[in-house]
Amino acid sequence: MPPAAIRRRTFLSLAPAVAAGAAGFPRALFASGAPVTVGVILPLSGAFADQGSHYEVGMRLFQEMNGTRAAGREVRLVIRDDQGPGSGDLARRLTQELILRERANIILGYSFTPNAMSAAGLLTEAKVPGIIVNAATSVLTQRSDYFTRISVTMSQVAHSLGTWAAGNGIKTVYTIVSDYAPGLDAEKWFVKGFTDGGGTILRSDRTPLAAMEYVPFLQRAIEAKPDAVFAFNPGGDVSIAFIKQAGERLKGTGIKLLVTGDVVDDNLLPAMGDAIQDVISAWHYQIDVDNAANRRFLAAFRAKFGANAVPSYRVVQGYDGMALIYQTLDKTGGRTEGDVFMAALKGARLDSPRGPVLIDPATREIVENIYIRRSAFANGVGVNTTFATIEAVRDPAK
Repeated sequence: MPPAAIRRRTFLSLAPAVAAGAAGFPRALFASGAPVTVGVILPLSGAFADQGSHYEVGMRLFQEMNGTRAAGREVRLVIRDDQGPGSGDLARRLTQELILRERANIILGYSFTPNAMSAAGLLTEAKVPGIIVNAATSVLTQRSDYFTRISVTMSQVAHSLGTWAAGNGIKTVYTIVSDYAPGLDAEKWFVKGFTDGGGTILRSDRTPLAAMEYVPFLQRAIEAKPDAVFAFNPGGDVSIAFIKQAGERLKGTGIKLLVTGDVVDDNLLPAMGDAIQDVISAWHYQIDVDNAANRRFLAAFRAKFGANAVPSYRVVQGYDGMALIYQTLDKTGGRTEGDVFMAALKGARLDSPRGPVLIDPATREIVENIYIRRSAFANGVGVNTTFATIEAVRDPAK
């Protein structure tokens, strides 16, 4: 029997014991106040380590603000490093280890789609709830009945931006996206929103996931003479490289640049410099959201990291992931059996720093505001400023 089959058989043989652990001992566990273990899987080394640290900051900040107990039980984090994208096998192994060895009641994490995809079957077999902290491919919540998402789907963002563009004087677009699942989602749903609104796509280019050279693609776009370029790539150094090259190449052409908000994450703006000027983006968190929850969140974040510190959306997603866990535990009275927890989670509403959040009871998918923003650079400082809000956006793919 191949090793992978042996591992699967071993997990399957133990999975009933894991489920029974939740179902067989709940009264004793609750009476003794046994901890709730949240297994956390994040990229904490390699090229995307900075991303992982932001989610962890948000999780820890929530506990610093709200304590470490929910429904009378201590909530402890057990964190593992999946080393970033392309590590699906590792993410699967870590998920298995957290469930079997650490007796994790809930898994929170998965920054990248392939890693979440690899773990979906294990969560289903063990009946352990999994909360996706970032991975934005729409189909993920359909891969396991025990998945929900506390981030955003790329289809929500891209469709909203495409619809906005078509309604605001942009007639033709050239698209450039990274060639992996979220990029394909971004392309598909931007194109649908834009063309349904009467716009025309001139051409769609796809780039390698870790590409750092975009001049050939940008040159083709310039030669096509669109009103705008729509782009998506996975953030970090890749986005910095793209925006710098796009700022230089598109300058003076009259071609607008439209991107998903992760491409111009507030934390990346200093490295991008004046290349961000007048870039239009759509995203689900914006630091200037004016609500009490965001004011409390920003005050706590800045008390910890400095008066001018700017939290990324990843910090908010980690923070909200913990908020969703605490709220659901309060609703279940501390019970963590998979079916009980998931039933309580459906229809959950959060008063989030990003605005109102709903977990759609039919799809287990997040419903939230999408903000249309303009980037600007002045006096050595880059900012994204909201100028339009699309409220209560559901995933158009579901």
